[in-house]
Amino acid sequence: MIHTQGPWFKDEQDRTVMLHGVNLGGSTKVPYSPNGATYRSEGFFDTKNVSFVNRPFPLEEADEHFSRLKAWGFNFLRFLITWEAIEHFGPDQYDEAYLDYLYAVVKKAGEYGLSLFIDPHQDVWSRFSGGDGAPGWTFDVLGMDVTRFKATGAAMVHQTVDTPYPRMQWITNDYKFAAATINTIFFAGNDFAPKTKIDGIPAQDYLQGHYLNAIKQVVKKLKGLPNVVGFDTLNEPSSGYVSVPDLRQKIGRLPAGVFPTPWQSIQLASGFPQKVDELIRDFWGERKGRQELVNPERVSLWKEGYSCIWQQNGVWKLDDTGQPELLKPDYFARVNDQTVDFHQKYLLPFAHRYMDMVRLVDETKIIFFEQVPETRSPEVKADELGELVYAAHWYDGMTLFLKAYVPFLNFDTETNKILLGEKKIRKAFTAFLKAPRQDAIERMGNIPTLIGETGIPFDLNNKRAYRTGNFTDQERAIDRTFKGLEDNLLSYTLWNYTSDNDNLHGDMWNDEDLSLFSRDQQKDPSDINSGGRALKAVVRPYPLKTAGLPSRLEFDYRSGYFVYEFEGDKSIQADTEVFLPNLQYPEGVTVSVSDGTFSIDRGKQILTYTAGELAQHRIEIKPT
Repeated sequence: MIHTQGPWFKDEQDRTVMLHGVNLGGSTKVPYSPNGATYRSEGFFDTKNVSFVNRPFPLEEADEHFSRLKAWGFNFLRFLITWEAIEHFGPDQYDEAYLDYLYAVVKKAGEYGLSLFIDPHQDVWSRFSGGDGAPGWTFDVLGMDVTRFKATGAAMVHQTVDTPYPRMQWITNDYKFAAATINTIFFAGNDFAPKTKIDGIPAQDYLQGHYLNAIKQVVKKLKGLPNVVGFDTLNEPSSGYVSVPDLRQKIGRLPAGVFPTPWQSIQLASGFPQKVDELIRDFWGERKGRQELVNPERVSLWKEGYSCIWQQNGVWKLDDTGQPELLKPDYFARVNDQTVDFHQKYLLPFAHRYMDMVRLVDETKIIFFEQVPETRSPEVKADELGELVYAAHWYDGMTLFLKAYVPFLNFDTETNKILLGEKKIRKAFTAFLKAPRQDAIERMGNIPTLIGETGIPFDLNNKRAYRTGNFTDQERAIDRTFKGLEDNLLSYTLWNYTSDNDNLHGDMWNDEDLSLFSRDQQKDPSDINSGGRALKAVVRPYPLKTAGLPSRLEFDYRSGYFVYEFEGDKSIQADTEVFLPNLQYPEGVTVSVSDGTFSIDRGKQILTYTAGELAQHRIEIKPT
C-alpha cells in the first residue's frame, strides 16, 4: 500500500515510489447512455434519465485497456467520477447500478497492479453550464432553468452552439452567470447569499451536504479495495464571484469570445439585454472584436416563482424606472470589512469537511488536494488534513490553447513575456513545475506533490498528424513537459486516456482531444501499442521503486539515453526497480552502474538494481 513520508511516496518496504499514470478517462465527464458526447444535442435537457455505467469503458473492455496501460509503464490512475453519475435522479437518490459498476472496474484495475485515487471531477460546475460534474437538479433547486442559459448568456454549452465550438472557450463559463453564481453559493453562500435557502436549509449547506453524501457512497462502496489509495477533494474548484473587487470589470483567466462582466451577466440573467464585447485571443494575444447584443428577447433564466439570488441578497435593485441599479460593486470582495481569500477562508474549510467525511468511513485513505491551476496553495499546517498530497495541475498553456506546437516560442504566464529558444523554454517549464512542489513543502506541511493533470492536445496543427500518421510535433511538444516533470522528480497522472476517442470528436467533450489512445490510430488490435499516440515520447523509462531518495532523472527519447541517480539507504533491504520499456529498446540495452549489480526481465520490462557500498548510485542505460 502506498503511503507518504515527507515529500515522497513510499511502499511497504520504505522504497521511494514514483507514480506515473493517466487520468481515466476523458469521456467519463458525459453519460454513456444515452450517448452524452457534447457534440450531440439530442435529449440533452433530460437531466435525470442518464447512466454513467460503462464510464470509462464497458467491463468487457477492461482487460484490454488495463493491460495496455500496464505495458506502457503506468502504475497509477487518477480515476474520474462525477457527482452527476451518482445522484442524477434527484437529491438523495443514488444510482446503485453505477456504484456496482464502479466497484467492479476499480477492482479489475487492482488485478493489473494499478493503484489509483478517485477524482470527483467537475469543470465549470456541470454539463448544463458547459462543463461536467454536478447534476442538473442543483440548478433547479435554486430556481434556474437550464434551458434558458443560452438565451441569457449564462453559459456557452457545446450542445446548444450552432457553429463549431470555439477552441478552449469552455473555460470562460467559470465567469458567466450560471457557474459563477452556483460556485459562489456552494463555497461561500453562508456569507454572500444568507437569504437563499433550499427546503429551509442555507443553500451552501444544502449543496455541500448533498455533494459530500454522494461521494460518501463511493467511499463506502470501495472500502476494502487495497488499490484505492485515496480521494481527491474536487477537481479545479472555482471561486465564482468570491474576491471580485468590482462587478463592473471583466474577470477570469483566458477571457475570450462574447465575454460579459459579472454585472452584465447578472442583468442578462434577469432579462435585461446587454451590449457585450467580444474578446479575440490568438497567437498575437488578446484584442477587442465586435459588440454583440445579448438577450434581445429579454428572457429570464429564473423559473416562475423565483427571482435573482443576488437581488434578494442586496447586490442590486430595480430603480424607479424599472432598470437594474448596482448597489454594491465590491459585494464579493469583503466579509465583515475584511478582504477575503477564497482558498484560505472557503476552500480549506471545505477540504476539512471532505476529509472528515472520508475518514469517518475509511481512516486509511490519503486526501488529494487541488485548486485552479497556477494559483498558490492555501497555507496548511502539518497534519492539519492528515495524510495529504498536493495534486496540482499544470499545462503548456500556449500549446493547449492554440493547438499548435512552435519549438522555439512559448509564453511565460507569470511575467507575461515571450519565451524565445528551446533552452529558455526548458528552463521555464522546469521553474513552472517546481512552484507547486515548493508550495507543498513550504506552505502545506512538507507533503508530496503529484501533478494530477498535464498533457497536450493531439489534434495539433489542424489535425495534420491524423492525415499523415506523423506525430513528431506531438512527441516534441509532450517531451518538453516530461522534461520539466523529470527535472523536478515529480509523480504525475497525464490528461488523459479516453477509450472511445476518435479523430473527429476527440475525447467526446467540448472538442478537446488530449487522449494518449484513439481507436482511429489503432491499425492492429493485436498489437498492444497500436492506437497509442506519440508513444516514442510518452513511454519512458523511470524508477518505479528506489531504495533511497532520487536526486537526478533524465531521458532523451530520440537517442534512448537514460540516467538515474539516487542517494542510497542501506536500511532498506529491497532492491531498486526501473521500468525498462521494450518499446524504447526493442534490440536490448547497454547498462552501466556506479556499483552493485543488476538484472533485466524483458517480459516484465523491469531492471532490478542491487546497490553496492557507495552512498550515491547511478544507473545509465543506452540502446544496444
